[in-house]
Amino acid sequence: MFVTLLFVTLLVSLGTAAVVVSLFRRPIGQILDRIIGETIAEGWKKFLTFALFVVGVSNGVQFWKLEQYLRTEGAAPGIPGTPLPLSASALALEVYRTVILVLQGMAWALLMFFTIALVAFAILRRGETRPPATP
Repeated sequence: MFVTLLFVTLLVSLGTAAVVVSLFRRPIGQILDRIIGETIAEGWKKFLTFALFVVGVSNGVQFWKLEQYLRTEGAAPGIPGTPLPLSASALALEVYRTVILVLQGMAWALLMFFTIALVAFAILRRGETRPPATP
């Protein structure tokens, strides 16, 4: 059942990340095309897509949390305990936690990207509106 949980959380993380990336692909492309130009933007779009998938999966599949279903620690050192039971309700809770954590991680990553893009856009805009220097 643990291996099932591991694969389910991985698939849910990948699926959730894919939905978010597909929703933001066009705005990210437009921003990168405007700020750095279409010739270089394609590579940056691919890198940002990869980075978003990495952030989503790494936030969604939390190994330390999954280890609780394997670990057998007792109340005191040296005394064996029982791992957390892995039932259908625990699986549903882990899937829900995975979706929330993927969305949370990707929201922070996208917030950082859009903040930096906004600053870059403001700098570009300021440069365009300045009158040319007269000799």
